[in-house]
Parts: sequence; structure tokens; C-alpha cells
Amino acid sequence: MTTRVEKSVEVNVPVSTAYNQWTQFEEFPKFMGGVKEVRQLDDRRMHWIAEIAGVKREWDAKILEQVPDRKVAWAATEGATNAGAVHFQPVGVDRTMVKLFLEYEPEGAIEQVGDKLHIVEKRAEGDLERFKEYIEGRGVETGAWRGTIDEGRRLGTPGAEYAAGTLGDSGRLS
Repeated sequence: MTTRVEKSVEVNVPVSTAYNQWTQFEEFPKFMGGVKEVRQLDDRRMHWIAEIAGVKREWDAKILEQVPDRKVAWAATEGATNAGAVHFQPVGVDRTMVKLFLEYEPEGAIEQVGDKLHIVEKRAEGDLERFKEYIEGRGVETGAWRGTIDEGRRLGTPGAEYAAGTLGDSGRLS
């Protein structure tokens, strides 16, 4: 059963500032609840450690599409099955709409109960609000990666079915 989450937040910084900060993946634990660590392995790959609905999980993700000031799209390649995208849209000189699209597959009884309670959806909403506080409080990004990644096809927002075609859910930790 795939769960889809769509959330957005308007941040009071220019689109380049919002986008640049979002590309600093190793900073995610500073504003994402449950994310313990994100380690960037190279320009395309990251290793995540998080707690989801009370369950500690690990997974690898690959950036499928990255367009400066517009979009970052990813899918898990191993571990917890998830995929999604973040879109950035200027709504004024110093304002940006940040839209998160996420699909994931809850595994096991605990995660399925958490899914029914909309824990991931609430966490995503809180994460975006904390991102807003984080970037507006700083006023500037902590770094930037302005490269473009394109696997040669227009993906739109990759879904969990893309991630499901990878090595699967071997990311559960005991």
C-alpha cells in the first residue's frame, strides 16, 4: 500500500536561497524530525538514518533529477521504500513556495499503524515549518550545490513504484 503526502510552505527568502539550502542534505537533521543522519556519498547518492513511526530505518537514495532553483527528485535504491520531489517556485522577489511530494511504503504493523495515524504526513508538515524557521532565521544558506542531474527522461515526481524496483526494503535495523 503506497502512501502519498503533499505539503507546502511559503518561505520568506529568494528561490535561490531556499533551493541552495535544500541541497545541503547533511543539514537535514537540523530541521527534519526523526532524521538522525544524512551522509552524502557523492553528487547523486545519500545514505539516510531515521526513525519512522518509532522504527529505526536506514536506506540509500539516489537523486534522479535536480534543476537549480526548481526541483530535486529522488528515490530510495536500497532500504526503506520511498521516493519524491521538492519543487521551488518564486512567489515574489524574496518569497518562495516549497512543495514536497513524497511516496512511501509502510512496512510492518508499527509503521502501518503510524501510517493510519498520519504520522509521516504530520512530520512532513512540521519539517517544512522547521525548514521555514531555519532558513528565515539564518537569512542565507549554509552552502549550495548548483549542478544539474537529469537521467535523460522527464520524471515528474517519481513514485514509490520507482523505488520498489530497486534492491528493496533491506534497511530495517534491529
